[in-house]
Amino acid sequence: MAESSSTNKPPTKTEILTNIASATDLTQKEVAAVLDALAAEIKQNLGNGGPGAFVIPGLLKIERKEVPAREAKQGVPNPFKPGELMDVAARPASNKVKVRPLKGLKEMV
Repeated sequence: MAESSSTNKPPTKTEILTNIASATDLTQKEVAAVLDALAAEIKQNLGNGGPGAFVIPGLLKIERKEVPAREAKQGVPNPFKPGELMDVAARPASNKVKVRPLKGLKEMV
């Protein structure tokens, strides 16, 4: 694979496409199409109709976590200023994404 610039910056999208294309004898457009298809597959699996999880074998597992709504509270002790009370705002339910490394990725680091 081609080395990126001499600084320790992460590779750009173009550099990633170029590196994968040279390693696989595919064109950059074909590699971009594969990455777009992967993104669409992840979106389908993490979306509301999907199972809520997607695994890239040996690398990582992406999961959708549903966080329940939180009610507003008044007169809660302030953890940063002892003896003072504060109000905690309500928060609606939301979905969060959790990415967990698998064994293959852990061994790379």
